Formats: sequence, C-alpha cells, structure tokens
Amino acid sequence: MKKTTRIILSIAAIAVLLAVLLFLQANERDYGMVITIIEKSAIYAVVAVSMNLLNGFTGLFSLGQAGFMAIGAYTFSILAIPASSRASVYYATGINPIIEHAELPIPLAMIAGGLMAALFAAVIGFPILRLKSDYLAIATLGFSEIVRAIIASPQMNTITNGSFGLKKIPEFPNLLTVILVAAICIAIMVLLINSSYGRAFKAIREDEIAAEAMGIGLLHHKQTAFIISSFFAGIGGAMLARFMRSIDSNTFKIALTYDILLIVVIGGMGSVTGSVLAAFLVTASKEQWLRFFDEPLVIGGVSVPFFKTGLRMVVFSVLLMVVVLFFRRGIMGQNEFTWEGLFGLFKKIPNLFKGKKKKEAI
Repeated sequence: MKKTTRIILSIAAIAVLLAVLLFLQANERDYGMVITIIEKSAIYAVVAVSMNLLNGFTGLFSLGQAGFMAIGAYTFSILAIPASSRASVYYATGINPIIEHAELPIPLAMIAGGLMAALFAAVIGFPILRLKSDYLAIATLGFSEIVRAIIASPQMNTITNGSFGLKKIPEFPNLLTVILVAAICIAIMVLLINSSYGRAFKAIREDEIAAEAMGIGLLHHKQTAFIISSFFAGIGGAMLARFMRSIDSNTFKIALTYDILLIVVIGGMGSVTGSVLAAFLVTASKEQWLRFFDEPLVIGGVSVPFFKTGLRMVVFSVLLMVVVLFFRRGIMGQNEFTWEGLFGLFKKIPNLFKGKKKKEAI
C-alpha cells in the first residue's frame, strides 16, 4: 500500500472518529453511559500503555501502577481543587497551611502529578530494579500498598484528608478533552518506543546479557523505563481523579493494578494497539455489554435462576479464559495496527469459507 493511501485512510478514520465523538457529546443525555465508558476506557488505555512500556517492551514485571496512579491523582487533586472550595473539603481535619492556597492551572497540575509519580519512581527504582521477575513484582506491589496506607493514615489528614478522601475535583469539560489528553500521552510513548531508547528497552527484554554486551547500560535503561512508565501512570491517575471527581485510598486498591494488567495481557504484551483496543473491549464488556446477566430473566413466565447479581463477572471470566486459550499472546501479540494488516484480514475471511466448503465436499 502506498504511503499516500495510508495517510488518506488515517485522516479519514480520524475524521470519522471525531464526527462520532462530536455526535455523542451533542447528545450527551441520550448517550451518557456510552460517553462514560469511552472516557474510562481512554484513561485505562493510557495507564495500560504505560504498564506495557515497562512490562511488555522492557521485560520488567512491575505491579505498582495503582500506587503511582494514587500519587498522581492526589498531587493533581491537591493542586487543582479551587482554593475557595478547600474549606468544605477539609472540613473535618483542617488543611495544612502550605497547600491551603497552592493552586495551579489544571494542565500544570496534571503534569505535576506525573512528575511526582516519576520522582517516587526515581527514588525507589535504584534499589528495587536490581530485583528480577517475581521479586520485582512483589516489591512494587508492596510499594503500592504502602502508598495507599500512607494516604489514608491520620498523620496525612491535613494533606490528603485521610479516609475522608478528596472531593470537588475539577472534571473534564467534555469527551473530546479526555480523548485528546489520552492521545497525546499515548503518542509520546509511541515516539519513545520507536526511538533509540525504545530499541534498547526491547533489547533488554529479549536478552539482558546480549544487550549489556552491546553496550546498553541495564540499570540506567531500566530506571529510565520505570520513571517514564510511572510518569504516565501518574498522569493516568490525575485523569481518573478528574473523571471520578472524588477519590479516596480505596480507589487505588490492588484490584486496580490487576485490571490494568488484565488489559495489557489481553491486548498483547509489547503492543500499544493491543493495549488501547483491550482497554475499550474490557471496559465495555464489564460496564455495559454483559450487564443484562445481572438482571432477572423470565422466559414464558418461568424465571431463569442463574440470572442474578454477580453472573456478569462469571461470564466475563469465562470469556477471558476463552480469549487466553485461543490468543495466548493476546489479541495483537507484539504486532501493531496497520492498514495492510486490516485489509489482509478481510482478504483471508473468504478463504476460510472456501476451506470449509472443500472439507464438506470431501
């Protein structure tokens, strides 16, 4: 396919996507649930790609995403909540004088959330990145829980508001803003992956000994990947805070990291496109597509006993098992979306039916 054709197709796809988003935003009352799913999926896509940068492209098994999201979310919220509203947020414990009037514009507050997460990653990265495999996962998971415990501790009441959480967080003005922020973050990570640093990350993933023999500094590149991944996880946490408008320590439980890891595995370790696609598929399946399984079903006056609250997650788990069995490397594996690949897939479909007809004839 010619480069000009690919550019035209890409522009047309972006135009169609933009038209759909504008239509949804204009009819927000009718498509409120769809907008919510798209916004949440876009946020998870950013965090999933940041996790994939570390786990899929660099080969480091980290489970600290929820902790870095919490750091980014709380840093953003503390700096972005309007100063006039802070008295009503910290009504129970009072507010620390240092942050009482510390207010930044929302874009700067989001960047500050990412930088704070990156700072913590730089501090803990030097000792824990010497660990490998399961030990690194345990260390980062422990860090995530430590962050959550500190946020909820009474000693932090005047800063994080302790167990009361933070409220009145400025929300996204519209759907397009969420998509734009997510697209910028993912685009920056894609540029990094395709740079010389990205090639070094992939070399470390494939063979650390060979990478070091080629002159790649293992600890330096591992720490760089860890810091960058944590920065965008912090941005994702800030986006989640804006989406929810109120957060507390329970928002960032271990289950949140597992949800992000699930998206990465389903999409494909080492595929940005897979992480983005899986973020939308997993979120839509959990939030809407399988929702009817939780509602009572009556057929011919007889109530089906299995359709009750909780069945949705059972069906979701079964579908995940099926996906893992048939797509062991995820939906995309280590491949990325290309127009050639898409049209090639369409060309293969008729051949599948031809093959079935030949078998039936035999």
